[in-house]
Amino acid sequence: MFVKKLAFCFTQALPVALGVAILILATPSRAAAQAKYAGIGPGTYVQLGSTFSTYQIDYGQRYLSGAAVFVDAHLYRRIGAEAEVRTFRLNESAGVHETTYLIGPRFSFLAGRLRPYGKLLIGRGEFYYPFNYAKGSYFAIAPGGGVDWHIRQSKLTIRIVDVEIQNWPGFSFGALKPYGFSSGIAVRVF
Repeated sequence: MFVKKLAFCFTQALPVALGVAILILATPSRAAAQAKYAGIGPGTYVQLGSTFSTYQIDYGQRYLSGAAVFVDAHLYRRIGAEAEVRTFRLNESAGVHETTYLIGPRFSFLAGRLRPYGKLLIGRGEFYYPFNYAKGSYFAIAPGGGVDWHIRQSKLTIRIVDVEIQNWPGFSFGALKPYGFSSGIAVRVF
């Protein structure tokens, strides 16, 4: 019940968050008179974010949507780590839904304000079978990538797109291979 309320709140808050982001982008930023030294990159930082996801879960050709929260820790220039919790409960039928808990390395390609990245996450996927007959926990691996857009002179980052192709090799009825995309927003906290 809590997850349904959280998903409903997220779907109501997403248009507001995107509206605020567009408003921030439309306002002029202050001009900087000094340039950073050529050898200095973005350095170490941590950002917290939330996304809205749509996936084909590969169980009866179902498309489910849901919310996710993530933490990106950029440890050294382009090398970092990402952890995410993603739950798919919107558009569910017969009670079929899933939740994933994933963590792993992330490699960013510095390209100004647009930051493409690749990642390889591993962890656990929980699958809820039809009509609440059972719940299974499985090993999951998820290679993926995407593009973040850092808003200049701000702590906000817009996750334009994040794509994952998951693989649950030990699923009860053969390997499950959900795939999909996400978009969202993050704030730099450190």
